Amino acid sequence: MTSETAQGWESRLDSVVVYAQGAMCRRLARGVVPPDGRVRVTGLPRSLDAGSLRARVLGGSTVRVGEARVEVEAEPLGTEAPEGLRREVERLREESAAARGRRDRLLGLIAEIGALRPVPPPRRKDDPHRRTPVDAWLRLADFVDERLTTLHARLADQDEALRLVEHELSLAEDRLARASTDAPSAHVETTVSAVLTLDGVEDTDVTVEVEVEYGVPGAVWVPAYRLTHRQDEDSGRLVLRASVAQRTGEDWTGVRIALATADLRRRTDLPRLRSIRIGRRQPGPEPSGWREPPAGLADLFAGYDAAGRRPEPTTAAVRVGAGPLPPLPPPPPQSYGAPAPMAPGHGVPAPGSVAAPGFPPGGACPDVMGGAVDGFAPPAPSTAGSRPRFAGGPAAAAAPSPALAAQAPRSLAPSAPGGAAPPAPAGPAAPLGKAAPPPSPAAGPPQPSGAELDYTALVLCGPDEQGGRRGRLFADAPFDPVATEYRRRADAVAALPLPGHCVRPRESAGSFDHRFDAVARADIPSDGAWHTVTVGEIPVGLRVEHLCVPSVEQTVYATLMVSNATDRALLAGPVEVTAGDDFLVTAALPTLAPGGVCRVGLGPAEGIRVTRRTNLRESTAGMRNQTTVLDHRVHVELANRLARPVTVEVRERVPVTSDADVRVEERADWTAPRDGTGPDRHAPGTRLWRVELPAGGTAALEGGYEIRIPSGKSLAGGNRRS
Repeated sequence: MTSETAQGWESRLDSVVVYAQGAMCRRLARGVVPPDGRVRVTGLPRSLDAGSLRARVLGGSTVRVGEARVEVEAEPLGTEAPEGLRREVERLREESAAARGRRDRLLGLIAEIGALRPVPPPRRKDDPHRRTPVDAWLRLADFVDERLTTLHARLADQDEALRLVEHELSLAEDRLARASTDAPSAHVETTVSAVLTLDGVEDTDVTVEVEVEYGVPGAVWVPAYRLTHRQDEDSGRLVLRASVAQRTGEDWTGVRIALATADLRRRTDLPRLRSIRIGRRQPGPEPSGWREPPAGLADLFAGYDAAGRRPEPTTAAVRVGAGPLPPLPPPPPQSYGAPAPMAPGHGVPAPGSVAAPGFPPGGACPDVMGGAVDGFAPPAPSTAGSRPRFAGGPAAAAAPSPALAAQAPRSLAPSAPGGAAPPAPAGPAAPLGKAAPPPSPAAGPPQPSGAELDYTALVLCGPDEQGGRRGRLFADAPFDPVATEYRRRADAVAALPLPGHCVRPRESAGSFDHRFDAVARADIPSDGAWHTVTVGEIPVGLRVEHLCVPSVEQTVYATLMVSNATDRALLAGPVEVTAGDDFLVTAALPTLAPGGVCRVGLGPAEGIRVTRRTNLRESTAGMRNQTTVLDHRVHVELANRLARPVTVEVRERVPVTSDADVRVEERADWTAPRDGTGPDRHAPGTRLWRVELPAGGTAALEGGYEIRIPSGKSLAGGNRRS
């Protein structure tokens, strides 16, 4: 049974989880299970990661998925290609070229007419001067003026037509560049399907629903917020919105969106602590979970060989004057331990490889050859007194030739029958001009290569394979350059410029990972542009405060104290603040942990005025006037011109000294702030006034401090006072 005869089920995209980079898509398909249990789920994108394919049967049915693999089919489209943006761009390019050609011809004609000049006939040496007819000159000038006026009018029309065509062309090219990538190519239509094998079918005509999950690159998101509050309330509505961009190759239409801060490509292997040994003895090799194929593997295909193989079409090259060329010899058999093409990465299956369902990428999977991987199958039977052979089975491939054995690595060369490696021939070196004898194979059991330990990249060869390959696993999955190009284009969305005040989730999440589920389904086309999705509403506590630092700037600023009362953190991002129906400002919201408080600036409060005046008086004190006294006086006036009462926090500063002889004495009713973190963290020497101003009210604040400096500590001729 081939995949072409598998029954096709159409699927629909149900949900998508967008991670910091990349996404996991979930498709649903429903249908009647065929008797052979093989179905083909269509609709998968070209950029999917084949190693991330997972499938399961929903509901309480006894049917389960026994195998899942990805297949790609490509077929040329017909000559009747549909009209689209590409054809529109081509048509506009032709019109633009034609309009530019007409304009160039008019410019050439204008230059030709403008170059018309009266040319007198050549005068001989003895001829007298001739009178020039003025009427002819005037008629020529009138002709040139009339023609140039007409041509310039036509040129203006052509310039306008060319400008309009080029404008339409630029718009069409921009639409084509931003168009969704969920569209077939102009000449080839590619279909990506998940071929599933369903087991456990007890009744005929049973209907099941299958869930197919796969990972795709080319999807990013950043958080954004919209904060709405009212002046007389201490709570507000914080709406979490996300800017999502994706170029995965499929449009997300009517899907449930979830946003996660985790890294989809993070490592999942656990660290292992190795022992430290002192001495010459080296630790033994670590168990790899690899086991040689069992004996008698070729006997499994006796019935298949007895039934006869399917005829295979053969073509032979014909030479002129001679019979057909002899067929090429089959390629040398590649045993399970022979060098194989390396997989793209350990734990990541190569494009087009088969991934066993139910096993994570990079994890262990059962060995269908009869051996065991990490204890999933019982040990293979062995004959007492005999050394296990590397290829396994009496019908293994013929022994390689000496030339092939010389090219194989020492650790992969097959051992000699009987368990002992043949000794190296001892004797003089080979004479010049003769081939050197092949090196002796290394003693000991065969060692698998790194590609063979990448279990998710291994492919089971079918019964029609030649050269002893059938029934064995090989890491020879072909490289798919088309899929690689699709993934490269999809990853281009990671370089999109971020909107203002936006921060990537992994930079703001810190040491935690969280998932935000959108409240409604959304549509996000695969065009690589930012699209806004409303995720949900988060209740927050709000408190409006006014803050001024008159010693730095005599302006009162309005701030909003935001407290996170939920059990999940808020990521950093832009927040649009509105008061009632009035938009105030777009500010940057920092990362806010559960229970945290932050201050968001709303800009200057024009209805509140502040004025600050200072006065310094210098004197001496002490028995011998050996102490310099600097008396600083601070006067601050506040005026509220708003129609509601406000609370203003005025910040001042007092000098801080580290010398015990220099004293600072305060003369004010301000208070020192408590040590805090976040918005409540202040610099040393900060002092606070909190003033309640009624509507239309004023307040005056008096403060000051004295600095007493001994004469031995003062700087002669200097002035360090403000």
